[in-house]
Amino acid sequence: MTSLYGLVQRLYKVNYPPRLPKSTEASVIRFGILGAAKIAPTAFIKPALSHPEVVVYAVAARNLEKAREYAKTHGIEKVYGGSDAYQKLLDDPNVDAIYNPLPNGLHHEWTMKALHAGKHVLLEKPSSDTAEDTREMFEYAQSKGLVLLEAFHYRFHPAVHRLKAIFDSGELGPIKHAEAVMKLPKGYIPDGDIRFDYNLGGGTMMDMGCYVTNLLRYIFGTDPLEVLSATADVVPTASGEPSKIDLGTTATFAFPGDATGTATCHMRMPHALGFIPRFPVMQLTVTCERGELSMFNFMIPTMYHTIQVVVREGKGGKSAKKRVEKVYKPTEPGKKGEDWWITYRYQLEAFVDKVKGREPDYWISAEDSISNIFWVQKVYEKTGLGSRPKSTFKLPVD
Repeated sequence: MTSLYGLVQRLYKVNYPPRLPKSTEASVIRFGILGAAKIAPTAFIKPALSHPEVVVYAVAARNLEKAREYAKTHGIEKVYGGSDAYQKLLDDPNVDAIYNPLPNGLHHEWTMKALHAGKHVLLEKPSSDTAEDTREMFEYAQSKGLVLLEAFHYRFHPAVHRLKAIFDSGELGPIKHAEAVMKLPKGYIPDGDIRFDYNLGGGTMMDMGCYVTNLLRYIFGTDPLEVLSATADVVPTASGEPSKIDLGTTATFAFPGDATGTATCHMRMPHALGFIPRFPVMQLTVTCERGELSMFNFMIPTMYHTIQVVVREGKGGKSAKKRVEKVYKPTEPGKKGEDWWITYRYQLEAFVDKVKGREPDYWISAEDSISNIFWVQKVYEKTGLGSRPKSTFKLPVD
């Protein structure tokens, strides 16, 4: 009963986070949002409500009426609309930082422009279409003394940190094989969605595959050695011409120590029995030398998750000890967080700390982001679909 009450209380605060008083005018970070994106309310606007040092100050959209309606809905003070709306927002001296949730193919251009305008950037994943573009962004941010973070939000949650700690402890021995899976049911993402636009960096491996690839690299603590195999289920075309957009992809990587990792992502899981919609799948399963581990819901663990650990002992590993762990807030002294903080709220805390010159509890490095998109590209090469288009944007010479 206590557990059920805790669940209800946690989910209530997830949906209705406390609106904390904001810091003084001089100390708050004023954010601008590029585009009236559907992801922004969950990934940024709602988490900002409970952060005393964050104000969502402005939004820009090419459609002025859409921008106005978005601002009204979410209580945003400043609105920019029209074909030059994004640049107008970047030119606003009151904007300190940018949240960039634009389509993948626009990440490089508008992140570079934001950095050029002197703004810190919280950038939605995947960082860009190519490792070369991602490297350029991070190197430019460093040269300008600005903060740039790719928003792999799940990595900031204490449940995922506990997951990594179990592997690092050596309790289960070396990892032999890991499987990371993200699947959405048919109908969840509509036809015509920008995720299926090749010129905008579309494809399921870009949208969801970047997560499962990232998770494998995180738990192994190293990059793969090679892509052993990769297959893609592509979007059918009316003309019958080959498509470069994957509905789903499965890739198997070789890791050091004769280990392997399989990343699976799909946006069109068929209905059970042809008509019953399935639940989304977000699952990690790992086989180690001395046991197994599985985690249910690594992406949004605040809602609910389980980490099941099986330790095998005795001759032939016949004796097994099983336990289930759940971690909703940090257990280490001094670490910040509440059980209702969603992954995006932990991420925002780290970003603000970095901008303020404080040491974040956790961070994702530039090298990590560059490596992740590099391996996404390698998977696309293996499937034969090829990388998404490299950005053609070049900063003007000062």
